[in-house]
Amino acid sequence: MSTGLPETWPRLLADVGGSNARFALETGPGVIEDILVLAIAGYPTLEDALKSYLDQVGARRVAHAAIAIANPLNGDQVRMTNCHWAFSIEATRQALGFTTLLLLNDFTALALALPCLPRHELEQIGGGAPRDDAPLALIGPGTGLGVSALVPHAGGWRALSCEGGHVSFAPADEREVEIWRYAAARFGHVSHERLLSGPGLALLHQALCERDGESGQPRSAAEISALGLSARCLRCREALEIFCGILGSAAGNLALTLGAHGGVYIGGGIVPRLSGFFEQSPFRRRFEDKGRMSGYLAAIPVYLITSAYPALPGVAARLAAHLASRSDHAPVDASTPPRGGFAGDMHA
Repeated sequence: MSTGLPETWPRLLADVGGSNARFALETGPGVIEDILVLAIAGYPTLEDALKSYLDQVGARRVAHAAIAIANPLNGDQVRMTNCHWAFSIEATRQALGFTTLLLLNDFTALALALPCLPRHELEQIGGGAPRDDAPLALIGPGTGLGVSALVPHAGGWRALSCEGGHVSFAPADEREVEIWRYAAARFGHVSHERLLSGPGLALLHQALCERDGESGQPRSAAEISALGLSARCLRCREALEIFCGILGSAAGNLALTLGAHGGVYIGGGIVPRLSGFFEQSPFRRRFEDKGRMSGYLAAIPVYLITSAYPALPGVAARLAAHLASRSDHAPVDASTPPRGGFAGDMHA
């Protein structure tokens, strides 16, 4: 196999969320190494974090980089929704000396990786067998709520880039109506992300305290999870149950919207930490609780993604496809990225 131009490898890959940034080097087709996780709070800018990572791993010149980011992308200027980073893509490319700097939505990258995830890194939560010719839906709570999908396209797949986490939350019972009222009084519009995220879990707990006429120091999502999973705090456990139930309703809505008989995938940083509880939570019941469409949803499998760094293969695939498509850059490796179009990326 030809190694291509001298600057072909390594390629820099990154998956940037609202709290942490995961960096890696792809040293050959599909060979991802030197993974480091950096806390965003420790770096004033993306440029600072990139330079720190490259210094820490002692990387030689990197020409091509791709970054998945938890944010909408619309033009050169990026101002992140859930953290303090704001930057110009082109200025960052020049500062790092990259030939290519490609940005794509983080959940678009994760969607691109779905067909590549090994079965042992997926835990099925109900449903039957997936259909090979049907869309795959993706939803995942973390610092925010990511949503994406893969849909069949021209013999391959097309990844969707969207902001589905910001659709309006619809309460399913009186308890959730009370939660909606509490959140609406504070924020106005109540989206799914407002409740299905780390800050959202804390907000659910605060709403329950308000309901019970109690006040006190707000708890973090990590504290609520730990106390709820151990059953040391019944209110924390109730918050987790509500969280999983609302996620089930949101995932069911997404499955209906997309006709996702290829499966619904749960990503993000929160749900994998609820292993043992999530499987017995109201999630699956609420996923299927759609009246006349309950039977339709009962057949659709849900998969919990347990991979440590699941988006990085999708980032690598998107960068490989971009480089192969450039008229001035012949294909440089034998990897086979998902076919079809790609949405939601910007490059310099």
